[in-house]
Formats: sequence, structure tokens, C-alpha cells
Amino acid sequence: MKTLRIKPIRKVTYLQLLLLHGAMGFLVYLIPFASKVIFLSVVFFFFFLIVNKANKNDEALLAAAYITGAELFFRMTGGVFFYESGKYLVILFLVIGLFYKGPSKRTLPYWLYIFLLIPGIFFSAMNLNFDTNIRNAIAFNLSGPITVGIVGIYCFFRKISLNRIHHIFLAVMLPIITLTIYLFLYTPSIRDSLSGTASNFAASGGFGPNQVSTILGLGAIILFIRLFTIKSRLLNIIDLILLMLVCYRGLVTFSRGGMLGALICSVAFLLIYLYYADGITKAKLLPRIILISGVLITTWVFTSVITFGLIDKRYSNQDAAGRVKQDITTGRAELMETELDAFFSAPLTGIGIGKIKEFREEKLGKTVATHNEISRLLSEHGVPGLIALFIIALSPLLYWLFYKPNIYFFAFYFFWLITISHSSMRLAAPGFIYGLCLLYILNEKSTIHRKQTKQSKQHSHIN
Repeated sequence: MKTLRIKPIRKVTYLQLLLLHGAMGFLVYLIPFASKVIFLSVVFFFFFLIVNKANKNDEALLAAAYITGAELFFRMTGGVFFYESGKYLVILFLVIGLFYKGPSKRTLPYWLYIFLLIPGIFFSAMNLNFDTNIRNAIAFNLSGPITVGIVGIYCFFRKISLNRIHHIFLAVMLPIITLTIYLFLYTPSIRDSLSGTASNFAASGGFGPNQVSTILGLGAIILFIRLFTIKSRLLNIIDLILLMLVCYRGLVTFSRGGMLGALICSVAFLLIYLYYADGITKAKLLPRIILISGVLITTWVFTSVITFGLIDKRYSNQDAAGRVKQDITTGRAELMETELDAFFSAPLTGIGIGKIKEFREEKLGKTVATHNEISRLLSEHGVPGLIALFIIALSPLLYWLFYKPNIYFFAFYFFWLITISHSSMRLAAPGFIYGLCLLYILNEKSTIHRKQTKQSKQHSHIN
């Protein structure tokens, strides 16, 4: 039996795509206005592709994947016309795709999930302060949850080939490479930007370190997966170098969530991969695992040297002087506490979409946006939000329990769960990646060595 290896796109094509996206990073750094031109070109290209191909090969999913990977780059370089353009486009492309290829009949839970979000709009209109822009408050706070719902409707039980899912991975990864190149140009000397162990805006392209770390972490996960599934020594070497660069830039943001999330998700993928592998395959993978681990450790050591050991203190929850900080959550626990207080103050209806920001200002005397989508849904939507959470959290797990749809399931499920817990849904990434764990991946041939004692039992699990 063959190991799980994907037939990659042509090496020349891959190199050309990498060079193109690297050049995009250079161009936008030199000519910032180019970001808007590239953004519009990308939107029109994918819109034409979906319509021209009638979404026969899930071009809508490919378009949504690219926007997911590119959203932060265009946002931080001024390429978008609306802050939430990334989520809007993911929703738009997938809705267009659904007109050509409708959803599975089993998507009722996700329709119910979207329906449960609607009452919060009315309570928002009733409870928000008079000087608050209601439309902006609702759009900002509801676009993320709606993205999850639409992606869930599109992806749930949708059959897709193993090679096609890796095209989707590539579409997410390429613009993240653009972002990485841009960050190297924006802050070439990390030492000049060091200012303690707090999140580093200068090393994050002048943008939110939490968001930058999250999207770079996603790029690291995809590169890690490719190192085990792409059968090409040249491409493996290139991907390993890219993994080093992406991880380095992710670490120097000093935002821990994205990198720790990437580590957990990568380990989850590897454990599932090894679980289905037989002894021979595991033995062949051991040198690869050791090599990748060595490269990642080297990246950490290099980062530690460059940052004068501050990165070690950051991940040890210490300040620059080496003193242990009392709050490892960097204030997130306090934010969650106020959100739970809001939930208990209006458990049946919630306080309304966008109201938690005002509620927190009244309680704490400061205006801080939420970092946890779970507690935000509870506070703003009440019991309907609680039911909605159960739907989106349990539906994928039940799906896995009965169908074992793909070996990437837990890596992507954990990415969604971890990201919404530390970065809320500021990006389209957690919502889109959530959808990927709902895809039913087809593979006509048996593609991975299975333990002989479990061969017949697991035959339908890797599809």
C-alpha cells in the first residue's frame, strides 16, 4: 500500500507561484497603492473563475481559501475598502458557489445556527447607546459567526478529492508567504524593534500582533502538513525553508496564541497520521520527524539569540526582568469575566450584538474589544447563543464519530477552537478552516498504510 502522498502541482508552477507572491510583497512594500490594485484583481479573477467554471471543481472554495490567506495582508496594507472585506468575500464567493452546487441535505444544523443569531440584532438595536453606529457594531460582531454558518453550509458533507483539498491548502498558504516577505521588508532588524516581552507591533508590520501571529500560525500548519504529504524532495526542501521563515516571523510578533495553536494543530495532524500508518511507514517517517523537529528547534534558538532571550521569557510568562507575570492570559480572563457577567444579567436574550463593548466600559472603565468568541456569543446572544455554540462545536465531532471524513479533521477543528478562544473572529481564517474539517475527502485508492489488524475496519475512514 502507498503512503498518503499527494501528487503535487508541477514543480515549475509551484516555484512560479512562490516567486509571484514573493514579488507581490516587494511591490506593495515599495508602492503601497499596489495593494488595492492587487486586491481588486484577485476579486475579479476569482469571480470570473467561479462563474466561468460554474463551480464544477469547487472554484468558490478555492476563492474563499485565497481570500482567507490574503485577508490580513490586504487589511494591514490598506488594500481593502472595508475592514471586514475578507469575511464578506468569503461569504459572497461561497453563496455564489452554492447557486451552482447546492448544499448537502444534512446542513439543517447550520441553518438553525444562523437563525439563532438573528434575535441578537433586534436586542442590539434596542440596547446600544444612541451615539453608537448600530450598523457597524452589528456588521463587525456578526460577520465572523455568519462566516462560520455559511462555510458550514457549503462544506458539510461536500465530497472533494484529496488532490483538490491540497490545492485549497496552497491557495491559503501562498498569500501568507506574501505577508511573510512583506514583514521581512517592513522590519528587517528585529533587535531595533524590541521593547520588552509584550506583543510587538513593529515586528508585526505595524498591525495587531495577535492577528499576524494567527495567520502565520495557519501558514505553518499547512507547510507542516505538506512536508508529510507532498512527494517531492525539492518541494519538501523549499517548504522546510518556508516553514522556518514563517515560524520565525510568527515568534517575533511576541503573540503566543498563533504559534502555540500551530504547534497543537500540527501535533494533532501528526498523531492521526501516525495512527493510521503501519510499522513500516512509521519507521520511514521517523527521520523526517527528527529533521523537522531539529529545524524548528534551530529556529527557536535563533529567535532567542536575536531577541536576547526575550522570546524565552515571553513564553515563560515573564517580563523583561525575568519576573513571572500574575496573569498568563494578558487580561483575557478579566474580559471573559465581564462577558459572563453580561450573560447572567440577561441570560434569555443576551445584551445585544456589539453591546458588550459598552457593558465592559461601564464595568471596568475601559473600552476593550473581546478576545473570546465563546463568551462573546453568550453575553450578546444569551440562550440562543449557547445553543448556537453547541451546534457548531458538536456537529463536527458527531460527523467525525460516524464518518471519519478526513485525517485533517482535528488539526483544523483545534485551529478553529483555539483561535476563537484567544483572537475571537477578527479574521475569516477560523471560520473558513472550521469548514475544511467538514469536507468529505475522497480517495479512490487506499492511500495510507494501515495496521493490518484494522485494515478492513478503517478502510472507509481515509477517503
